[in-house]
Amino acid sequence: MRFLFVHGTGVRRERHDTLFALVRERLTARFPHAAVESCYWGDRFGASLGAGGRSVPGLRPRPGIDPAAEPDPVDAETAEWALLLADPLCEVRVLAEAGWDTAADADGPDDDGFAMPGVRSAGARVLDLLAALPAPPPPPATATATATAAAAPDASGDELAALLRGTGLAAGFPAALEATARSAEATRAAGRATEEPQARELATALARAVTAAALAAAGAEADCTGAERDRLVELLTTRLGGDARVPGARAAAVLGRLAMRVTTQPLLNAWRGSLTVGATPALGDILRYQARGHDLRDFLRERITATPGPTVLIGHSLGGIALVDLLALAAARGEPVPGAELLVTVGSQAPFLYELGALTALAPGAKLPYGFPGWLNVYDRQDVLAYLAAPVFPGDPRVTDHEVGSRQPFPACHSAYWKQDSLYQRIEQAVAEAEIG
Repeated sequence: MRFLFVHGTGVRRERHDTLFALVRERLTARFPHAAVESCYWGDRFGASLGAGGRSVPGLRPRPGIDPAAEPDPVDAETAEWALLLADPLCEVRVLAEAGWDTAADADGPDDDGFAMPGVRSAGARVLDLLAALPAPPPPPATATATATAAAAPDASGDELAALLRGTGLAAGFPAALEATARSAEATRAAGRATEEPQARELATALARAVTAAALAAAGAEADCTGAERDRLVELLTTRLGGDARVPGARAAAVLGRLAMRVTTQPLLNAWRGSLTVGATPALGDILRYQARGHDLRDFLRERITATPGPTVLIGHSLGGIALVDLLALAAARGEPVPGAELLVTVGSQAPFLYELGALTALAPGAKLPYGFPGWLNVYDRQDVLAYLAAPVFPGDPRVTDHEVGSRQPFPACHSAYWKQDSLYQRIEQAVAEAEIG
């Protein structure tokens, strides 16, 4: 008897040698008379960037751009809106907590320290206007009418309503409006905006908050460009008595650089090149296998049949996918792979691909063919790349799932299988049940 270990995605020589040494040591301890071999395929069939990554934006600095210069204004704006989508009230909250520094103007003509009782503050009037904004009318009944509304104001001349419908934000706008108007942050900020310049800045912050809340509610269903988003803010700001052409300086000063630090988009832009290169072995191996998996499967068949006798196949991650495909395709042709007596998949995505209809060998709902060997599928529920096989092949006695737990989060748990005694105990049990000797 022999064991043949097939590694997973992203593994190259150095990592393979480390993993296989561990697997061989543990298997040899339990099966001292068995041969333990590996099928290393990473260099030959793994993915690489054939053109040196020329397809990746950001891998090389753009001509004339100093990487140490100030952030691109477009990147900064994108980061600010990413922060607003995550927390639409963040700018309003800054104004509510920090207010405005009016000490320099304390002796000026606009000092309102002795305002008449009962007179509404400038900020309160803005909040009243926000609460009084009407919800947009219901969308047109036909797709043609919807497209027309996206391009021009409606019959009442309401550009705001037409724009909300055309961007897919109309449904979530009333809730966004109400949530912003009734928020404690808006009330507090309005109370601190005692002067007209402060009220105009508050109007801008509230307009951005309502727009962000509507965008967040629509999610991927929103069909809104940056220009349309800015126009929504401008229209709302105007209705609140502000001037959208002048951004909220106070909130922007506090949140602008924070947005560049904590939101994902600037990081993705800055690190896209290195992230892509770093992810190429892992993600690229999967994509390459989906396109040209027959080369790897032919290689695996050669290795399995090179030595006569019963073989236990152990496939990790993508290695398990390739083995399931190979064994199922061969069995379906009536030519089961000689010697393949037992399949062990560890941290495998094969059952998930089967459900998706993306497994090469089997269409969704198809049964494992006659001649497919016994299949032990080992998973860790913390491993997001590990899936259950038995529930998608119900009633098939050849398929068994076994759970192990490394108590490690992902991605560490995806490689932690090989140090767990319970894995090898279960393999030993499966070998005994299959009467492989």
